[in-house]
Amino acid sequence: MSTLSLGTVSPEARYIVTVDIGTTSTKTLAVRHDGFITASHSVGYPLHTPQPDYAEQDPEEIWGAVLHGVAEVVRTAQIMPHQVTGVSFSSAMHSIFAVDREGRPLMPMMTWADNRSSAYKTILMEQYDGKRIYEQTGTPIHPMSPLLKLMWLQDHEPELFQAAYKFIGIKEYVFAKMFGSYLIDYSIASTTGLFHLRDLQWNADSLQAAGISAEQLSEPVPTTHIVTGLKPEYASAMGISPATPFILGAADGVLANLGSGCYEPGVYSVTIGTSGAVRGVVAEPIADARARLFCYALLPGMWVVGGAINNGGIMFRWARDQLATLEAEQARLAGEDPYKRLTELAASVSPGSEGLIFLPFLAGERAPHYNADARGAFFGLSLRHGKPHMVRAVLEGVIYRMASVINALEETGGPARELRASGGFARSAFWCQLLADVSGVQVTVPDTVESSGVGAARLALAALGKTVSVAESEHWIRTTERYEPNAKAHEVYKELFEIYENVYWQLQQPFAAISAFQKRQD
Repeated sequence: MSTLSLGTVSPEARYIVTVDIGTTSTKTLAVRHDGFITASHSVGYPLHTPQPDYAEQDPEEIWGAVLHGVAEVVRTAQIMPHQVTGVSFSSAMHSIFAVDREGRPLMPMMTWADNRSSAYKTILMEQYDGKRIYEQTGTPIHPMSPLLKLMWLQDHEPELFQAAYKFIGIKEYVFAKMFGSYLIDYSIASTTGLFHLRDLQWNADSLQAAGISAEQLSEPVPTTHIVTGLKPEYASAMGISPATPFILGAADGVLANLGSGCYEPGVYSVTIGTSGAVRGVVAEPIADARARLFCYALLPGMWVVGGAINNGGIMFRWARDQLATLEAEQARLAGEDPYKRLTELAASVSPGSEGLIFLPFLAGERAPHYNADARGAFFGLSLRHGKPHMVRAVLEGVIYRMASVINALEETGGPARELRASGGFARSAFWCQLLADVSGVQVTVPDTVESSGVGAARLALAALGKTVSVAESEHWIRTTERYEPNAKAHEVYKELFEIYENVYWQLQQPFAAISAFQKRQD
């Protein structure tokens, strides 16, 4: 848990409070109407993995993090209730769980990382024309999708499935507790595999496959939808007025594009938090001919196309906990950031880790191949390789994953000419330079890496009529760092990336076999 105050509040100032519900933490910001972030706060919570392929969370823990986070930025920034113009939301995608008529969870929340429904990809493709459903919804066919999760629940938890009043995601749960109604924005809806992108309503083919009706889902509304009538007890807990407008907002990925100003052709947003994603903006919803990319709604005339990976910053955490426990403990005792110590370890090795390649599929994988059976592997390991090589290879492996998505996106959106970094990795010069060297494209970093929260604030000002459109707050986005590709390193990575891709394809059958073996061990 952390809090940061970045300035002194003027009694005349007005603020948007943003809530970014992430996989490992909820981050809240107090953003002044001129774009200045006055305070930020973060509340962490665990991801539970009780069985292989399970990745669950407790909705009540996240609900508590939302209340506490808003209260903390309001308190830290010394904002009076009348100074809060609105509260705007960003949220992680693909979560789903069942609630009863009183809104009580009947199960833990299944997150995007939950792979237990992996077998239903084949069932959907063969029995329900999965290709057609992808073209209708823009959501790749993968166990990340709530559509496949619902199919699994129907078969494996039939009593729970029948008892469910609604199937909802985490942001819907928060709004239902605050306001008593079930609403879902077009952006989050378009990440479920259940929503028709052009009709902007629940997709009949998807509902049939899932075995549910539209009434069992929330009401779809635009991302700029405003909700009022906050329950007084929650207003008091957060330190705001019950009359405060709440803007439903959008998915964290599409808001990262808005927050970092990635609208132009060839300017792509690259985010690495727990997971990772590459995204661009198109004027109309599109479907990738090879079903590698998602297409999610943001605003009229703004559709975000791209691909997400499962194994982003979570791989850095794994390296810390499994490969470099000594260095992490030394950093802790010295009062240093353990990730900084690991980065220094990785930097002591030349680009390419002397021929050591890491396939970072510890949580299966999404874009661009959507292979839930993929597993991690070191390739090329020899006696010359030590811990520094392994740590660097892990970080390089994550960036190879991003490069795979960039390559797929370029086929749809044109050549990349600038990559704008956001998320936790954007704070690291090593990671940003690594991205530039692997991709061969300039990497820029905005002055705030909390792009989803900033995007939520920009969206809120437009929704509330404080700006004519989101374009009016474009001046908020200022570049602080630029990283140019190192030509020599790029040549090394071009050669190794080709080997990396070849190894991936050669391991398809072994991936499936070892995944099946692991599942039998439960």
